[in-house]
Amino acid sequence: MTEALRKHAWTMGLLALLVVLLAATKLIQPSFGGPGLESLARAALPFAFATAGMAVVVIVGGIDLSVASMMAVCAVTAATLMERMAGVPAIFIVLAVGLGMGLLNGALIVVTRVPDIVVTLAMLFVWEGVALLILETPGGATADWVEDSIRGPFLFGWLPKAFLIIALVTAAIWIPIRRSKLGLSIYATGSDEMAAFRSGVAVGRTKIAAYGICGLFCGFGGLSLAALTGIGEPVPGPYLLASVAAVVLGGVVLGGGRGGLLGPIIAVFILRIIRTILTLMAVDPNVTTIIEGTIMVAVVMLGTAATLRSARR
Repeated sequence: MTEALRKHAWTMGLLALLVVLLAATKLIQPSFGGPGLESLARAALPFAFATAGMAVVVIVGGIDLSVASMMAVCAVTAATLMERMAGVPAIFIVLAVGLGMGLLNGALIVVTRVPDIVVTLAMLFVWEGVALLILETPGGATADWVEDSIRGPFLFGWLPKAFLIIALVTAAIWIPIRRSKLGLSIYATGSDEMAAFRSGVAVGRTKIAAYGICGLFCGFGGLSLAALTGIGEPVPGPYLLASVAAVVLGGVVLGGGRGGLLGPIIAVFILRIIRTILTLMAVDPNVTTIIEGTIMVAVVMLGTAATLRSARR
């Protein structure tokens, strides 16, 4: 029991911080309740999927700067397809597109041996171009039931559908992988790539798989974007730095090999509730953006510093 508490101390601390921030929000606005939680969960939905995908890539020892662009491609693909076909086939096609983009990113990194930050930076512009080829301007339309699936509470007034979707999708993808040989290989590769290779881990295939998982999460992120707006938006949103900040705040080490997905997703809600608090306090939107950016940069800088300190030991 004590060992489990020690192992998950950071995640539990984040959860406690989230509870404190929610309580602070309630004090600032006493009417904050079920509708407020539902709005928070919907706003966090695309950020959570971008963060989950980024977390997997960081755990394997990499980084993906193209997550926002991949989400944009998936969003416009979803909006375009749902104008022409039923929603369910369109969803599977979008998820396949996301998975394919992630696998391509990983394959390029492994085959060319170019640093992941360079490859994914280049692919950021490639996927931006692809999104604009599919839809030059915001357009298309999503199925009504897709929009309804993320709106409102589920059974209880305090349980938003959007939160339930985040939990179910993340658990369905990550828990089986985490407990499989692939999951062990992802952590081993991120911890020490050479040691993993000498232990018989297929490092190249593991990296490609990790980037593929990231692409799959981006597929869900793109679907959530289309469901939130009802259309496809080809211009990437502000999900890159936010996802990196949430990953680091969530306890994933930038050097790889340590962390999980629960902490980063809690961190997403922490960052979003901070924005809500600033809004309720009538802070100027421009100042709010500055504060958010400062927090994100500070978190990433502290995470980088901690990683460098650990590497020197």
